[in-house]
Amino acid sequence: MTHTSVTAYAAPAPKAPLERTTIPRRELGAHDILIEIKYAGICHSDIHQVDSDWGPGTFPMVPGHEIAGVVAAAGPEVTRHQVGDRVGVGCMVDSCRECDNCKAGFEQHCTGSGPVMTYNATGRDGEPTYGGYSTHVVVTEDFAVRIPDGLALDVAAPLLCAGITVYSPLARWGAAPGKKVAVVGLGGLGHMAVQIAAAQGAEVTVLSQSLRKKEDGLKLGASDYRATSDPATFEELANSFDLIINTVSADLDLGAYLGLLRTNGTLVQVGAPEQPLRTSPFALIQNNRAMAGSSIGGIPETQEMLDFCAAHGIGAQIEVISAEEINDAYRRVQASDVRYRFVIDISTM
Repeated sequence: MTHTSVTAYAAPAPKAPLERTTIPRRELGAHDILIEIKYAGICHSDIHQVDSDWGPGTFPMVPGHEIAGVVAAAGPEVTRHQVGDRVGVGCMVDSCRECDNCKAGFEQHCTGSGPVMTYNATGRDGEPTYGGYSTHVVVTEDFAVRIPDGLALDVAAPLLCAGITVYSPLARWGAAPGKKVAVVGLGGLGHMAVQIAAAQGAEVTVLSQSLRKKEDGLKLGASDYRATSDPATFEELANSFDLIINTVSADLDLGAYLGLLRTNGTLVQVGAPEQPLRTSPFALIQNNRAMAGSSIGGIPETQEMLDFCAAHGIGAQIEVISAEEINDAYRRVQASDVRYRFVIDISTM
């Protein structure tokens, strides 16, 4: 297989600072597109994988699965995209395409070969995958989605992970007029969940450790904002919510949060803490409460999410940085010093 070298930022080893380098990108296949990356979001999961928090990684590692760019070239049999199109790539770049889940549009749950993740994985060609902290990426046309004209590429980039991660459970569990939704945490995921749930017509409450970001939460569409450090919050809001989306990766006593659900309510976990989740079975048994998990979304739902965000004027709240600022941005993410997503301007690479 022949390759083209492109500029990227990679971690050479676990926990090592990222550094400028070059990586190979495969030549275009018949159904491939070459994307000139314009912006790439920094997701907290990038840091977890660079630090090998979720298991051993493959190094050098080029993170980045919130990719927004423009099609620069297309293979001879490509039909979904053409040169000049604005496109995005999220957390996966391939799957078996043949299992029941793939055929149903749930490629993230592929039961054949499994989904091929955008980085820190091995492609179906046997080559390592490298992510969006790079100038270009080659992907099969089926795993690139169209970014509507109503979305600027910089604010659209984080939607490819943060946006779909919260849109999918909000849609599945029916955030809608007449429903009360709580969002735990106002970070990269949480600030998207508030905007989307509010646009879906739900009444939204933010549950955060402190009231430090209350003004932001209300501006984004929340009707209430409560501090979880105040025990009165759990007393006053008991049996209040139809749906809770937990976006944080902290070790929480989930039993306390389950107590905030109405009868038949559901708490959906989208944050991924390193430690096992804690709760009592009686917190679930009482009032028929449920606890579930949700993992990004398939390609059709990701396109649906982008179209929804464009129609409702929803984008990520971002701080655009240069490539040289990536390592500082990692430190700031770990210190919760970002409102609410860092996005790399790839032209600085």
